[in-house]
Amino acid sequence: MPSHILPVTNPNLHSSKQHSYLRIDPTTMPLKQGDPITSTRLESSPFEDETIISVRPLLSRTPSFAGTTTTSSASYQQRRRRVASENSLPSLSDNSFGQRPSPAREVDHAASETFLLTRLGLKLLRYMGVGYRWIMRFLALGCYSLMLFPGFIQVGYHYFFSSRVLRSIVYGDQPRNRLDLYLPKNTDGPKPVVAFVTGGAWIIGYKAWGSLLGQQLSERDIMVACIDYRNFPQGTMSNMVEDASEGISFVCNKIADYGGDPNRIYLMGQSAGGHIAACALVEQAIKEAGEGESTTWSVSQIKAYFGLSGGYNLFKLVDYFHSRGLYRSIFLSIMEGEESLRRFSPEVIVQDPNLKNAVSLLPPIVLFPWHCRLFHSSRFQMSNEKKCAFSWDEKGVILKVKFGSKTFAETLQSVGVRAESILYEGKTHTDLFLQDPMRGGNDRMFEDLVSIIHSDDREAQAKDEVAPPRRRLVPEFMLQVAHMVSPF
Repeated sequence: MPSHILPVTNPNLHSSKQHSYLRIDPTTMPLKQGDPITSTRLESSPFEDETIISVRPLLSRTPSFAGTTTTSSASYQQRRRRVASENSLPSLSDNSFGQRPSPAREVDHAASETFLLTRLGLKLLRYMGVGYRWIMRFLALGCYSLMLFPGFIQVGYHYFFSSRVLRSIVYGDQPRNRLDLYLPKNTDGPKPVVAFVTGGAWIIGYKAWGSLLGQQLSERDIMVACIDYRNFPQGTMSNMVEDASEGISFVCNKIADYGGDPNRIYLMGQSAGGHIAACALVEQAIKEAGEGESTTWSVSQIKAYFGLSGGYNLFKLVDYFHSRGLYRSIFLSIMEGEESLRRFSPEVIVQDPNLKNAVSLLPPIVLFPWHCRLFHSSRFQMSNEKKCAFSWDEKGVILKVKFGSKTFAETLQSVGVRAESILYEGKTHTDLFLQDPMRGGNDRMFEDLVSIIHSDDREAQAKDEVAPPRRRLVPEFMLQVAHMVSPF
């Protein structure tokens, strides 16, 4: 039956407006003076001896890319950055519909990514130093992963060996500009598409983290594109938003080549990915509302945005993350300084009266927040308790943490955007995304998501009603332990 949550329509969906391409020069900043790790710009190559080389574009461009412009700044031209060769970036033709990259190329790509991530991990470790909070979180993450390991094995097997998973499709010319595509089994007509940006605290995000969601949505005839992006310290927030926007552009312009329906594209993000995707969406709306701005995709092509356990007001999150091991100095470095917090806070940006035209372009927005379990934090110090989304009792126990989803929905509604927040009580940050799907059976959040996507497709609704329950991937006692030790 049609969704009772939020019927999704977009009157601007069939806009024929053409857009040209504009490359945004990302803003970067050194973390601190004299630091040998951060004395170079954050987007510089992790390989010290690398030199700039020229390569031809690896992706064929649609006509909307013809108007590409680049900065003429001499400093920008001299900046050292990683430029991959043709051998290290498979071309689009290697990932065409129904084809898979050669095993040799996959092994080469996996080895190069492992080396890159290891090098960046060591840089991050040296920058963070030895800290009690993040070390305890890291140990909790290890225990949490161990409890879910039986599910990870099964999901990983499908990810690497299923013929319906197209991995590492190149969507741009920056490091990690790749996406994974999960194809439905049935190919009887164009399928709705979810462009998904994974979470990872802006540090450990990776496209494969969306493999469970991609697998399960593809079983309901929904195509999923999991977009990878540069993480800190390889990039800062502007780089992440730029990568996400480039990936969304690829989906909007190319998904029809893979059997997707360009008129039914949904944008979704989880945790930090939800924040990045929301920033990309709001930034795109601002560009379109401005005069003379060139773009490669339009917010009118996005039928709805789904935000899962995301944070949308950075001013409310600095102290929270500091208490969880993502220290203030690192958080502000990721966000490019305290002066950039407003720029990367969608909840704050949409309230700007000068951006009414941009806000009016936003698609319907559905937010899936989580209601945190009780926990004690007697030594937790807040710089401004009234500004932060925390509820306290008289003993200093935090009763509830609102990650901004509910307040963001209320803010959007106040400025005329169609928005709704669906609250799931008693869930941790990862229950909705990992533990509940691995539990099998009926998953409320998943069913709500599918019902919205299929709200205008009676045939798909009929199939959903008779869809078999999903099988369990992890024993219940292990899921309960994971729930208790979750570092998120």
